[in-house]
Amino acid sequence: MRRLALAASLAAAGCSAAWAQEKVLRIGMTAGDIPRTSGQPDQGYEGNRFTGIPLYDSLTQWDLSSETKASVVIPDLALSWAVDASDKTKWVFKLRPGVLFHDGSPFNADAVVWNVGKVLDKTAAQYDPAQIGVTASRMPTLRTARKIDDLTVELTTSEPDSFLPINLTNLFMASPVHWQKKLDAVAASVTDKAERSKQAWAAFAADPSGTGPFRQTRLVPRERLEIVKNPAYWDEKRRPRIDRVVLLPLPEASARTAALMSGQVDWIEAPAPDAVEAIKARGFKLYANLQPHLWPWQFSMLPDSPFKDLKVRQAANLCLNRTALKELLGGLMVEATGIAEPGDPWRGTPTFQIKYDAPAAQKLMQEAGYSAAKPAKVKVQTSASGSGQMQPLPMNEFIQQSLKACYFDVEFDVVEWNTLFSSWRLGAKDPTAHGAHATNVSAATMDPFFAMVRFVSTKAQPPVSNNWGFYSEPKMDELVDKARTTFDDKARDAALANLHAHIVDQAPFLFVAHDVGPRAISAKVKGVVQPKSWFIDLATLSMD
Repeated sequence: MRRLALAASLAAAGCSAAWAQEKVLRIGMTAGDIPRTSGQPDQGYEGNRFTGIPLYDSLTQWDLSSETKASVVIPDLALSWAVDASDKTKWVFKLRPGVLFHDGSPFNADAVVWNVGKVLDKTAAQYDPAQIGVTASRMPTLRTARKIDDLTVELTTSEPDSFLPINLTNLFMASPVHWQKKLDAVAASVTDKAERSKQAWAAFAADPSGTGPFRQTRLVPRERLEIVKNPAYWDEKRRPRIDRVVLLPLPEASARTAALMSGQVDWIEAPAPDAVEAIKARGFKLYANLQPHLWPWQFSMLPDSPFKDLKVRQAANLCLNRTALKELLGGLMVEATGIAEPGDPWRGTPTFQIKYDAPAAQKLMQEAGYSAAKPAKVKVQTSASGSGQMQPLPMNEFIQQSLKACYFDVEFDVVEWNTLFSSWRLGAKDPTAHGAHATNVSAATMDPFFAMVRFVSTKAQPPVSNNWGFYSEPKMDELVDKARTTFDDKARDAALANLHAHIVDQAPFLFVAHDVGPRAISAKVKGVVQPKSWFIDLATLSMD
């Protein structure tokens, strides 16, 4: 039935007479379902890419206009921001005037306070537990929002946190007025406050209202999402020139590739590596660029995990032939020797050098008490697809064979991508981990919190953020605190370099690869800019 539904969806995408005069872009995503449309997307960063940034805006956003320069944070719905010099837990944001939500209501300080409340204020009518997991863990120190005037808002953090403006790229602004209408339409017979909110958010997701360059017109869960241009978008430079975008979940690389080659879609994320040459030969363009990204195994430090031993962690990193893995992927990866590579201001000078050295790995494993006769039995949780997951099954099978030479006996627990992503914040102790000793969730590394802090800070242990393996070490926490409380950019980079060097030395990951975000796109799609980012701007594209 799933295949029939998919075939029908693709056929509809290709032949709808209603689109005859429209410029329609059809995209095959790696996600197995349409990312949440209610304002805080799920499905990893593919959600932000396709239902966050197109439909909504945030106070700050990433500059996606260049394929050669680093993607940096720029003003979006906030024109400017500053930390209070006398109390660095308080920030003042000046808001952009004249912005309207899709329903015509104004964006203002009240809207900011309301949107902070939807994920942080359990007493608020709009509080939505479904949106917390993908939001609170990405901005863990934000606590309150207070209106100063219509275009000024004060945000308060639990501790001084220089990362806050970067974290706020993840808080998308939904219309309070539109949501209230959905709440008012909930049947009076529904009296439970939480249930009323849940039903209002479900109705909002089917008919959302943000301030973004596109607005939603049709949603069929697990099959398709259609969004159309917002001709009144506040930023004239990003008013879309494409009339309609159709998003289709195609989690299998072979299915995505077949859909592209047959003309059923114009664009696919992560094409099958063995089909890249055929795709190029058919006239499609392949776009790729190094992303701030890490494709790792994140190790458990629990008592039953072999990876609690530093020697075992370092051995795993020395036993992997990343050059051969890159060949397997048709060159579509960068070999990882840490989170930040040489030349990055956050690199530092690690003592432990990540490279391929199987004899050294075997020696470390023997010192840890393992051998060919007594291998380290480890379970790794992964997915078959997903945002930033590259080609997880063939990559993991390669790693499994590589590590076997160094006395690792690896088994996999393959779960659906959104399940894996959701359990990431629950941690290795949670039943959803199924006793895994490592989790394979690709990670965005564009800002200090995402790149490092959320994985190694004791304060980021579940359920707060993504320290899945419960790593905890006093020296690491000291280095985190130093970086987080340093507000001068150059001094903060130096503190982050020290933090990164210690992370590499302690090897809480199997550092495998950095993604280059390969996507294959029809030549009729013009103006494609593949930035050094997980994201890409659909609003600036055009079509023949």
